[in-house]
Amino acid sequence: MEPAAAGKGSSAGGQAAGGAQEAGTPQRWEEARTFYDSLTPKKKPKPPKPENAITIAVSSRALFRMEEEQKIYTEQGVEAYVKYQLDHENEPFLPGAAFPFVKALEAVNTQLRELYPDSEELFDIVLMTNNHAQVGVRLINSINHHNLFIERFCMTGGNSPTCYLKAYHTNLYLSSDAEKVSEAIEEGIAAATMFSPSKDVNVSENQLRVAFDGDAVLFSDESEQIVKAHGLDMFFEHEKAYENKPLAQGPLKGFLESLGKLQKKFYSKGLRLECPIRTYLVTARSAASSGARALKTLRSWGLETDEALFLAGAPKGPLLEKIRPHIFFDDQMFHVEGAKESGTIAAHVPYGIAQKQRRMAQEKQTKNSK
Repeated sequence: MEPAAAGKGSSAGGQAAGGAQEAGTPQRWEEARTFYDSLTPKKKPKPPKPENAITIAVSSRALFRMEEEQKIYTEQGVEAYVKYQLDHENEPFLPGAAFPFVKALEAVNTQLRELYPDSEELFDIVLMTNNHAQVGVRLINSINHHNLFIERFCMTGGNSPTCYLKAYHTNLYLSSDAEKVSEAIEEGIAAATMFSPSKDVNVSENQLRVAFDGDAVLFSDESEQIVKAHGLDMFFEHEKAYENKPLAQGPLKGFLESLGKLQKKFYSKGLRLECPIRTYLVTARSAASSGARALKTLRSWGLETDEALFLAGAPKGPLLEKIRPHIFFDDQMFHVEGAKESGTIAAHVPYGIAQKQRRMAQEKQTKNSK
């Protein structure tokens, strides 16, 4: 009887072990699923509808370094250029001047999606280029290599892409081509020409920092016209007399407004001090004689910058070196050059009387050289 009893005992033990195995099965499946999920590429978020987003259109030469390719295009022509791109399409481009800015925009989007999962008030990056479609594979490979979230492309095959900017609901256009930027400004679209800094600089990975000049960038060039026509003394008198009259808006006022709207979404969650967007007014104006009108103008628009720096004509480079913005907008090339020398990513806004005088000087130089 003992062997039978032992057999029953073994059977019961087997059932108990089997029951233990069955009980452990869901846990093992969960562990396996977690493991395989970690191997699966993460699903990219759905891009926002253009009409709800803040659309930043960036040219391929602003986003990536393409000096070698541009040299081939200039010296050997379009066919050699396209062939080179096809032959090297598995080699990703290196980051260009606008790259840190785009990465910072995407970092802000990540936080916005966590706070507002159903909201489409986000940055949307569009690659806007006059490249031929055949070059698209290398651009896509580069975007995926650098883990950028750029789903919308506009490749115009040699034609200027600026005619598509409004159709893409563009809020800001960044390019390395000054002529295309000027076309966009003339169409009433905020735009700037990107310049790489003369030396490497580390920018924040957790906070988007955007610095603006005042006159002819956020504001109109009204005050600059007074300076050019009548000198600084008349300018100070003019600003004092019109201190309570807001300046007209400049080409980048709308972009500052867009940044402000997103900042308020963080403020409403009690995150003012932790807000991942920070804005700066960096102006050659002096605070005592002409600063009040600038600040009152922003207030009249319902806007503000986190910091306002009035330099009274002093160089901007040293302060920008401390701020380390992802982008600094200015209408004066000598300020852009100073920013570049300090290691700042600078963008030139070709707007206002300073550009007219610059063009006239260039035309005069051209005539004299003939």
